[in-house]
Amino acid sequence: MNEHLKNGAAIFAGSAIMGFGINYFNTANGLAEGGITGVSLLLKYMFGWETGITNFLLNLPLFFIGWKVLGRRSFAYTVFATLMFSLFVYVFRNIHFVMNDLLLASLYAGVTVGVGLGIVFRFGGTSGGTDILAQVLKKYLGWPIGRSVFIFDSFTIILSLIYLDRERAMYTIVAVFVGSRLIDYVLEGTGKGKAAIIVSQHAEEISNRIHTELERGTTFFYGKGGYSDTDKKIIYCVVSRSEVGRLKKLVYATDRQAFVTLNDVFEVFGEGFNIMQEKA
Repeated sequence: MNEHLKNGAAIFAGSAIMGFGINYFNTANGLAEGGITGVSLLLKYMFGWETGITNFLLNLPLFFIGWKVLGRRSFAYTVFATLMFSLFVYVFRNIHFVMNDLLLASLYAGVTVGVGLGIVFRFGGTSGGTDILAQVLKKYLGWPIGRSVFIFDSFTIILSLIYLDRERAMYTIVAVFVGSRLIDYVLEGTGKGKAAIIVSQHAEEISNRIHTELERGTTFFYGKGGYSDTDKKIIYCVVSRSEVGRLKKLVYATDRQAFVTLNDVFEVFGEGFNIMQEKA
């Protein structure tokens, strides 16, 4: 029960951030948005229809897809998120911030919508609309949600050219792109690190130095050189981004012939994770 309350509170907060951003930046500056929200904004600009009400009504058919694909729990969170988002769009409908610089307006619009939607996704919900389709593509094709949202949103922006001028449509693309990046950032979390794979004839020594100097754990994999046909110990370890430079110097000082690859990792957790966050 506590988990449901926690998730519900997070989805509530994310929906509020989105609803505020849509009115404060998008509507105030004549910017569109992607997905069903973008269609709702377009209908507001053209006919004066309330965005929050229109958004909810347009989402109703997509709930049937959500019921089959998302599962009971995610579907409940999605309905809740859609209701809250539509409600907050309506509640904040008279709160506007008209800006002379459309670039700044689009950046702030992208940040608020991206952060809000990222929170909703992170805690198991969607804001409905094309977000449901993005979840479908992630589940069956493995596409990143941010990329899928950006693709769907681009179609909506093209549609918005029916009413908006090209300048505002292009600034809307900026907002949608920033929002899609923020979605993935929120989903991936702030606990980023670097995974290192080190192939060296001095693997034991390098591993010991990583333990003592970086205070990081290591794991050995055992392989065979394709060219030399000799057995090798391969070191795997994860360090914070700020420790990458020290790791390189450590390896280079021990074995100048070592072969090292570094890859980004996200959501690092386990022993030493809290320490990593503090050091990063």
